[in-house]
Amino acid sequence: MSQSLAITEAITTIKEAETRFGLVRVEDEQFFTEWFEGLPSITDAEKASLDVLRRRYIYHRGEGDLLEGTVMLLVVSPLLALAGFYDPPFKIKAESSVELVLDDGEEILRGRIDVLVLQNQLWVVVLESKKTTLSVWSAVPQALAYLMASPDGNKPVFGMVTNGDDVLFIKLTQAGTPQYNLSRVFALFTSKRELYEILQVLKVIGRVTLS
Repeated sequence: MSQSLAITEAITTIKEAETRFGLVRVEDEQFFTEWFEGLPSITDAEKASLDVLRRRYIYHRGEGDLLEGTVMLLVVSPLLALAGFYDPPFKIKAESSVELVLDDGEEILRGRIDVLVLQNQLWVVVLESKKTTLSVWSAVPQALAYLMASPDGNKPVFGMVTNGDDVLFIKLTQAGTPQYNLSRVFALFTSKRELYEILQVLKVIGRVTLS
């Protein structure tokens, strides 16, 4: 009889995710160029919107740690809107359940994704936000598991994990040996430029998923 486990309980480290899914991290920068190469320009209006987003976040963050839902409202949702993921042809579905059956058939991993962006019913961006008291790295193992649940193994999938303070991007491919790599960590508190670059990366990911 198969055993059902929560993804957050079964996969708590990157090493566990790599072992369970046969994942290999690719250190070659050319595997994941989307986060630093060919970034599109953004308009003055977009910069102004991002400046407001950052001011609001810093204001509320100054009151103490922020819960997941607040991070969603202040950071994730505005970023998705500016990047165009709320507009056609993208479709968004929140709090989607995920089920992964391991090859040995003995374990079923279940979890919920905070935000799932769909394009033609294919997962293209997965965001897993954590409380601001947790490192952004703590969300990576679960995000890798969610990305492995993509129904189309022939296309690369992208993820963004955030705790509000920091943002990290992930690229994963399943063709042949499952492979992934990570971007650098973008810090909202460091400068406005960090937030501008986050939007630029999201735009590139959106463009790639439509190509």
